[in-house]
Amino acid sequence: MISSRPFLIVGFGSIGKRHANNLLTITKSPIIIFSKRKDIRSTDFVNYQLNKNRITIFSDLDKCIEENPLSALITNETSLHVESALRLAKKRIDLFIEKPLSHSLKNIVKLQSIVKKNNLVVMVGCNYRFYPPIRKMKELIDKKIVGRIISVQSENGSFLPDWHPYEDYSKGYAATRNLGGGVTLTQIHELDYLIWMFGNPKTIKSISGKFSDLKVNVDDLSASIIKLQNNIVVELHLDYFSRPSYKRLKIRGNRGILYWDSLQNEIMLYPYQKQKWTKIIINDNYKLTDNVNQMYVEELSHFIECVQKRRKPLNSIDESIKVLSAALAIKHSSMN
Repeated sequence: MISSRPFLIVGFGSIGKRHANNLLTITKSPIIIFSKRKDIRSTDFVNYQLNKNRITIFSDLDKCIEENPLSALITNETSLHVESALRLAKKRIDLFIEKPLSHSLKNIVKLQSIVKKNNLVVMVGCNYRFYPPIRKMKELIDKKIVGRIISVQSENGSFLPDWHPYEDYSKGYAATRNLGGGVTLTQIHELDYLIWMFGNPKTIKSISGKFSDLKVNVDDLSASIIKLQNNIVVELHLDYFSRPSYKRLKIRGNRGILYWDSLQNEIMLYPYQKQKWTKIIINDNYKLTDNVNQMYVEELSHFIECVQKRRKPLNSIDESIKVLSAALAIKHSSMN
């Protein structure tokens, strides 16, 4: 993972800082940061004294492009993702785009066409695909350990002000409609791994909107019933107002049940024939409260390897468009 060409990071909010520090840790490459923030400090970077000569910050994207970056990580507000991606894709720069791909389908086909024309490696952030329990669940599903899947329940609840307690949550992109916020898009992780595991939606019915007392102008609750093309029925719950932060995934097949939740962080299997719960071993497992950064390191390492080997990444632009389309269908379904 050594290159003399720099990585470009577009945007320097919390996720931009995370990716910057992971790049400083797992590569020896320079990094260029495009940001107009005035509050970037040396303490934002890991081992700053050791790494300061690798870090350059510009407030002009053209100057960043002149540095001939190897690839770019787009980590600015959701509403700016496609605009930034188009500008860089035209310069034949490989792209890692933070989830969600966008807040609408505007210019998505145009971006997809440029990516294909320029033979670019483009990956959309999907860090939960790199989380050991989720990867293990997919492995077990692929092995048909509970037979034919009939229904799935997925839940993600958290308290938005807890995400970045050092910031005013009401001013962040996740809480702001014109920046592409809202729980359906911001917490697109569940929809991403559900489609990855089980296939594409056929019909979607949902209720989503602002229901809590949070100071946001976006949806803070999304409850959906999704029928997939293979007739699996998915119940998906997302919210911004739950404490403690909690995720769960329950999968019912015709031969048994698989269950995981983030608090116990164990996969349990209930085969109908044995009528007894058993624990499934998860290699290299960790709780989300302990080592969440490991997912981001693994997804970034995967992206870099795909760039170097010119290989299609785990979550390509084609896959991410399907996920974005499903998320927008959830929002649209609720309005009708």
